[in-house]
Amino acid sequence: MRFPGFAALIVAGVICLAGAPIIWEAQTQAAEAEPAAAKIDSAVCLGCHGNEGFAVPGADGKPRQLHVAKEKFEKSVHGKRLCVECHKDITEIPHQKIGQHKVSCVQCHEELWATAQKENKTREFARLGVVVQQIDKYMKSIHARPNIEDQSRTNATCYNCHDAHYIYPKGSAGRAEWRLTIPNVCGKCHSKERDAYMTSVHGDEVMWKRNPAAAVCSDCHTTHDIENPEIASTRLVITKNCGNCHAENLKTYTGTYHGQVNTLGYAYTAKCFDCHGSHAIQRVADPKSTVHPDSRLKTCQQCHKDATAGFITFNPHGNTHDFGRYPAMWVASKFMIALLAGVFLFFWTHSALWFYREYKDRKEGKSRPHVLTEDLPGAQGTYYRRFRPLWRIAHLAFALSVMMLVLTGMAVFYAETSWAKIIMNAFGSPHAAGIVHRISAAIMLGIFFAHMVYLAFHLGPRWRTFNWIGPNSLVPWWQDLEDAIAMFRWFFGKGPRPVFDRWTYWEKFDYWAVFWGMAIIGGSGMMLAFPSVTASVLPGWAFNVATIIHGEEAFLAAVFLFTVHFFNNHLRPDKYPPPDIVMFTGAVSLEEFRREHTLEYNRLVESGQLAKYLVDAPSRPMTLGSRILGLTLIAFGLTLLILVLIGFTGSV
Repeated sequence: MRFPGFAALIVAGVICLAGAPIIWEAQTQAAEAEPAAAKIDSAVCLGCHGNEGFAVPGADGKPRQLHVAKEKFEKSVHGKRLCVECHKDITEIPHQKIGQHKVSCVQCHEELWATAQKENKTREFARLGVVVQQIDKYMKSIHARPNIEDQSRTNATCYNCHDAHYIYPKGSAGRAEWRLTIPNVCGKCHSKERDAYMTSVHGDEVMWKRNPAAAVCSDCHTTHDIENPEIASTRLVITKNCGNCHAENLKTYTGTYHGQVNTLGYAYTAKCFDCHGSHAIQRVADPKSTVHPDSRLKTCQQCHKDATAGFITFNPHGNTHDFGRYPAMWVASKFMIALLAGVFLFFWTHSALWFYREYKDRKEGKSRPHVLTEDLPGAQGTYYRRFRPLWRIAHLAFALSVMMLVLTGMAVFYAETSWAKIIMNAFGSPHAAGIVHRISAAIMLGIFFAHMVYLAFHLGPRWRTFNWIGPNSLVPWWQDLEDAIAMFRWFFGKGPRPVFDRWTYWEKFDYWAVFWGMAIIGGSGMMLAFPSVTASVLPGWAFNVATIIHGEEAFLAAVFLFTVHFFNNHLRPDKYPPPDIVMFTGAVSLEEFRREHTLEYNRLVESGQLAKYLVDAPSRPMTLGSRILGLTLIAFGLTLLILVLIGFTGSV
């Protein structure tokens, strides 16, 4: 005759007898120390829960596993704590069936934090503070919000993701092993995403090759502060997280317009996962990859609907230091660096020496900034008309458009700076700033082309008879080189200060620099503004080259204008007090004209033509308004210069 319950009774008796000495010892200790009566030793709990296969019937009638592996638990971060510190409703052994009162991870850690603060346990601050911060992040995350289908519960709580008995410290073998289980843990709720992940290069490394360094869900989506991936801020975080493993690729990505907009805090341009995919991401060489050469155009067309075959050879991760892989980018970068170095070396030296010589001569009483007009007999209040109204209006519109281009363009070029984000917020978005940038570019290019049309009509009919190297021509000639040499001799006290004709050599440089700038900045800007047209006739790497020369030439133009040009025309000592307002009033005092353009003045006097250029002095309101406008533009330009230099120093 068999007794089905007899074996179970024997096993239960053995377990109880085995645990009896432990229970008795714990109860004896509790009797001896009243304050510790409720603190049941974990060894008592493990007397039952430490037995492999230990389980009780669940609410659904199925066995509920309650086994805790003693060795694994003791290696966890909770291993030194008593079970009842978390399971607070257990006050006696044997205990009644529990389940109504669940463990509160949040309450537990907040109480520990409060105790550490109260008792000034400084060693506990760092460790417990991290957990409290994680709890704060969790409470704001999508996991802590009520579930859409069942408002009585949250989307996920601590123990849905963590096994409280087996949480291991960073750097431990247990932590590395646990990390490999994260995709399956997340997959309990996100099964479709898990299935896609299993087919990816990341999933292959984690699930099959057991590589703990490969990316798992929390590496991309973050951990405790996880948020809805449809939100722009979340998409930006995910993009940044890609750089935790792919640092060089993230760096090169942020050098593109896509990445610059992303850095500014806007998520509407392409990000890593828009091109490479997300959960099912593959290696670039894999035919299933969305960035495989056979699939790349289709991927580009997700955003650029009219993208052409030229898009395929665009290098989104190209750099300027790898000549072997990106020769065109390397050459373009080195050329622009050499150009910047040459221009700034010459003209900054020129300005510094000029300032020094003016200072020395004035200190020695050899010169003064302006000789009063009254020193010229019969010329009191007489002015020379240097610029007609149309040229002055064009100059003002050109200056304003260039300054707006610098503001909107450099804010993108130095997107990582705090001031760039402020500028973009003021405009509303990079998209809005881009519209302003294009309008400003249209104004600048429009003025330039209008000037070209004027030259065609003005000089075209007499191009054979016009003296192209004469004093009225802006074409550089040997005399300009001789003037520059004479100027440097004066700088070093080796000769007298030279006199000039209608155009000085630095004014000619300013003039022709605009032609260069329109070709380089304007041409590259048009290429970038109309990518589909560009890609229909040029390879994709042309975008990489255009981006380099557009940004570097813009930097050159901005810094040159707000240092060298400002110094030559407004800030040098003999122009004191600034600004020079001739480009606003159109007229300059006869004394200043004679001093600045001596040869032209002498020629006009000798030919008897000076009188037809003489005009009345600008009115007081005109003079005052011009000074205010000039000072405003100088202040704005110098502010832009400071912002650009902040961006430059932060990027080198």
